[in-house]
Amino acid sequence: MIRQPDFLNDKLAMEIIEKVKVKKPNELLDSVSFGKEAEGPCIQMVHFGSYDNEPESFKRMESFGYDNNMKRLSKAHREIYLSDPRKVDSSKLKQFLGLK
Repeated sequence: MIRQPDFLNDKLAMEIIEKVKVKKPNELLDSVSFGKEAEGPCIQMVHFGSYDNEPESFKRMESFGYDNNMKRLSKAHREIYLSDPRKVDSSKLKQFLGLK
């Protein structure tokens, strides 16, 4: 998942995807989708640093939930990437994490 600006809607997203298909064809573009996720109650945080350190952030969120009498509905989680690992040093990566 990648967070998108508020002005982006379904129509504009599809127009952009079609233009990219012409300019830089890739079979994976057919599987790209645009939509909104309604999370409901969840625990969220921003993870800073290497993706290798994610388990520490998940442990912190699970501890928070336990301390606040919250029960996870599943082991599923969300990750929204806020920086590009191709352009940013791994120590400066930012990622939004969420647990239900």
